[in-house]
Amino acid sequence: MTLTELKYIVAVARAKHFGHAAEACYVAQPTLSVAIKKLEDELGVVLFERGGAEISVTPLGAQIVAQAERVLEQTAAIKELAKQNKDPLAGPLRLGVIYTIGPYLLPPLVKGMIDKVPQMPLILQENFTVKLLEMLRQGELDAAIMALPLPEHGMAMQVLYDEPFVVAMPTLHPWTKRKSIPADDLKTENMLLLGNGHCFRDQVLEVCPEMARFSAPGNGMQRTFEGSSLETIRHMVASGIGLTVLPRASVPDMDAKDGMLQFRPFDEPAPSRRVVIVWRKSFTRKAAIDAVCDVVASCNLPGITTLCADE
Repeated sequence: MTLTELKYIVAVARAKHFGHAAEACYVAQPTLSVAIKKLEDELGVVLFERGGAEISVTPLGAQIVAQAERVLEQTAAIKELAKQNKDPLAGPLRLGVIYTIGPYLLPPLVKGMIDKVPQMPLILQENFTVKLLEMLRQGELDAAIMALPLPEHGMAMQVLYDEPFVVAMPTLHPWTKRKSIPADDLKTENMLLLGNGHCFRDQVLEVCPEMARFSAPGNGMQRTFEGSSLETIRHMVASGIGLTVLPRASVPDMDAKDGMLQFRPFDEPAPSRRVVIVWRKSFTRKAAIDAVCDVVASCNLPGITTLCADE
């Protein structure tokens, strides 16, 4: 059985005529007829009822033709995959992003990708670091943007940028008179954190380990409060409940004087995170990864230091 024979029986089923089917396949009618007879002999079934001006498909032949159509469709899909590999910028890229990066990076990234590589649309997935790594291993994602440190993953990785952290506080907080905030001073404040599962929570606890004691299970909400998203926490800070630490890209204007929030940088050396893109080492569309990196570098996220180096 060959793909050519499957192509012939599909053509005959559609044309209901051997001669017209042969024309559609650009072969002589005897060639097509012999090939179909050979396939029928191999399968031990009659695919077409021959007689009169029009050919009809037998009931079993209809099932086999339907399966042949699916096989030919999958064959076309294989060729399309090969074509995409020859042109790695052709076809969608499935990209994951962690929750604390997505809202700030994705709007300029998607716009930049549409402008520079419109033939490669992004299929986006926001999730936790652990879940994104699992989806990468299972082939559900092509690449993911996340922050170091990462659990052991065995994948290829490229650095995108370094992003400092800033302190967010209510407008009437006395620290608004300061130009910068020592990280050690945070332990005297009521702090709002992301809930478990967010890597940014762990990074903030590294900045102020004292907060880990108060955010541990069993200690309730004595000194820390937990939220499901940075935007929820931002609103809680604005209401005067406490302070929080935010990634710099989430603060478009550090000097904003209106509204209910004020932002201050940390004393140097300011705590920060390194943002990277990771992908399976077997992923062959490296040019697609490079395209994402180039657009990220052109996104002009506030306060970040753009990097581009293989690791």
